[in-house]
Amino acid sequence: MLAPERRTRSDVMFALGIAVALVAAITVVWLRSDARGTTSVTAETELPPLSTSVTLPDVLTEVWSAPSAASATPVVEGNAVVTAQGGDVVGRNPASGDEVWRYSRNKDLCGILGTWDRVVTVYRDDRGCSQVTSLTGATGARKDQRNSDADPAVTLSADGTYVISRGDARMELWRSDLVRTLEFGRVDAPVNPNKQPRAGCTLLDAASSSNRVSVLEKCPDDTSNRLTLMNPAPKDAQEPEEYGSVVLPDSEGARVLAVSGEKTALYLPAGNGTVSRISIFDGTGNALVDYPIEGPVVENARVFTEKNTITWWTGTRTVNLRLGDLVPTWIVNGTSGPGTSVDGQILIPVPGGVAAVDPADGAVQRMIGVDRGSFTGPVVLTTAGDTVLEQRGDTLFALR
Repeated sequence: MLAPERRTRSDVMFALGIAVALVAAITVVWLRSDARGTTSVTAETELPPLSTSVTLPDVLTEVWSAPSAASATPVVEGNAVVTAQGGDVVGRNPASGDEVWRYSRNKDLCGILGTWDRVVTVYRDDRGCSQVTSLTGATGARKDQRNSDADPAVTLSADGTYVISRGDARMELWRSDLVRTLEFGRVDAPVNPNKQPRAGCTLLDAASSSNRVSVLEKCPDDTSNRLTLMNPAPKDAQEPEEYGSVVLPDSEGARVLAVSGEKTALYLPAGNGTVSRISIFDGTGNALVDYPIEGPVVENARVFTEKNTITWWTGTRTVNLRLGDLVPTWIVNGTSGPGTSVDGQILIPVPGGVAAVDPADGAVQRMIGVDRGSFTGPVVLTTAGDTVLEQRGDTLFALR
């Protein structure tokens, strides 16, 4: 019979050394991990449903406000109003502004977006605006995440099917589980080179629908800006599938206003022998029809797209684009931002108040007073039940 093995003092010291090293390694990983710099406080119960029947008073008064520099527009998902500042994303009660959930990181936000009943949050790290997490709008619970190469600053937009994250050199589209469906522009260390159609282009603007993504880009070999129309979800996400790509003469200052189905609406400024106009293109980049637009278009002009409306604020007027074909149907002059649809009317911010207009013809039905103090910049409106929300610069205001 073999004698039992006996542990020596050296064995014990060796095992203890391994344990200490393992604890130290785990501690280092924890200290450097994203989890250590993340705080997630979810709501215990969901907020009650928002009222769908809204009767607004003659004067709207501020009931609460919160800093929200990382949101370009008011965000309402899961009956919560969401604000974003620094590294904090906060879900709030629309009526009171009270915090109901919070998601915080020790990184700066690049932006947030509301879609799919979720809040898509994008944070900056050493790879750019690359760390993405979607949160359930009702409770703030974490859903899907992704991390990939990105530009240092991005513009976010959504069409109900896809989210666009566009930087100056690189663009991605994501579906609702945050899986990337398209990569366009700069590709670092590509597995299969030469899949991108052009190199060194600056991505100026973009918009999408469920079957088209339209990109305005400036490429080194082109004499003017280029409009490119692609499949938002090709077979290979790293290999764009183009339906058409055309150079637009005299298009300095052009913008993509909206994409609906296969059609794209662009703003094209006045050029040699042309006037400023909204130009509609088909799904392969052929120009179909132009609609002249008078007056200047400011650099911070805004488009606000909702399920039932698309409105474009030029800087002095608000233009309604018909959902099906993007034809401009009416214009309201002297406005401060795009409009929002609520209870059979469209609300449009104007100096000193809000104009309630008929969605059929843009006729102003009534004026509602709002005191914005000395603020004179653009205003983006939406509603959460009977609470009107205004994004004014870096602050979100709730009015009732």
